[in-house]
Amino acid sequence: MNIQSAGEIIYKKACEVITGGVSRNTVFRRPYPFYASHARGCFVTDVDGVRRLDFANNMASLIHGHCHPAIVSAVTEQLGRGTAYTMATEAEYSFARLLCERVPSFEKVRFVNSGTEAVMTMIKASRAYTGRPKIAKAEGAYHGTYDFAEISQTSKPSQWGDLNRPNSVPLAHGTPRGVLEDVVIFPFNDIERTLSILDSHTDQIACVIIDPVPHRVGLVPARREYIEALYKWTRENGSLLVFDEVVTLRVNYSGAQQSYPVKPDMTALGKIIGGGFPVGALAGITEVMKVLDPRENPVLFPHSGTFSANPITTTAGRVAMELFDREAVDRLNALAQKAVEQIREAIALADVPVSITGAGSMFRFHLRPEPPATYRQAYQAPEVTGLIRRMLDYLYLEERIMMINTCACMFSTPMTQKEVDKLTQSMLNTFRHFRPELIDLQELETYK
Repeated sequence: MNIQSAGEIIYKKACEVITGGVSRNTVFRRPYPFYASHARGCFVTDVDGVRRLDFANNMASLIHGHCHPAIVSAVTEQLGRGTAYTMATEAEYSFARLLCERVPSFEKVRFVNSGTEAVMTMIKASRAYTGRPKIAKAEGAYHGTYDFAEISQTSKPSQWGDLNRPNSVPLAHGTPRGVLEDVVIFPFNDIERTLSILDSHTDQIACVIIDPVPHRVGLVPARREYIEALYKWTRENGSLLVFDEVVTLRVNYSGAQQSYPVKPDMTALGKIIGGGFPVGALAGITEVMKVLDPRENPVLFPHSGTFSANPITTTAGRVAMELFDREAVDRLNALAQKAVEQIREAIALADVPVSITGAGSMFRFHLRPEPPATYRQAYQAPEVTGLIRRMLDYLYLEERIMMINTCACMFSTPMTQKEVDKLTQSMLNTFRHFRPELIDLQELETYK
């Protein structure tokens, strides 16, 4: 007799009213998605009652894990006063003040509702400020689902073209040709090729957008000299240098940009600054941010949003970022580094061709002996993604570990050495279980 799980039952019902049964493809899996029941700290319990250690943290957005008491208390208090008004709130000001005091390049802030919206707003503000149509972005970098931002985020060998002039490759079917023509693609961390490509569009580029530790490119930090070269080029050619720190703000107290001597003109934010609620923000220097100012005449970029800066999100975000102080950042980064060290020992013990990249409190596994340095090296053939999927299912079902679907871990502050040891042992078990497949994978032409 086939007994259906609670998740399977829910999914069948969901498919009747939701396209594909899910509202975000990242949680989809076959034969059905996993469904959460409740969570606390760094653990999530599913609808079948199984408790798992959470290294996904809702795609890196929960820096304090689930249901942090201080955040819950502050939000509950605000709920009693209202969730949103057609009025400004002091909560918006308080949170903006905290962010500006935290990151030196933040002179002014505007809140939105997602990281995608933050990047979209940043791109449109760059165009409004410069009067130019094009943006330049790294091949493979993920910047959300805005038409222009998503170009070439999943380029494949059959599409990506010459490394000296990478193609602008659409993600969604039906992307207008004009969008492709207004996105310039360059190879991440390659100064010579990047500058050569940018030089072909000197008077057309509104901004060069960079994620300092791009997850899809391989979770490899941008080299200091690379960021300096981009900054110099934008100064000389009237463009803006803008950062996407939706994920990477967690890397240091002042974000990944703290690692570089030059500062961006604008930064897009999201994920951890929401305290567990939907959020996005754009922050930057006053001169550029002025394009959004309703006091200007004319207003170069009229901007609004029904739930932007709502008091629930800004209250939760303020408390979350107050808790993620310098001491908390340093402790979490040290814990993640300890995990990397232990897992590298497990890799050696299992004798498998696996490498690790990352920064701060996040890292990613690669099924290759040497870590990738570029998107084209980090690109995963179908055989690789298939093995990663099986490894993640094994971790989830057998080891009771949750990870992001690229085989990446995002730490949260409730974690301790106990959770690190659990992760290490689970990875050792996984490496041993899949060792024959990991060895065979190296024979693929992709790795030669």
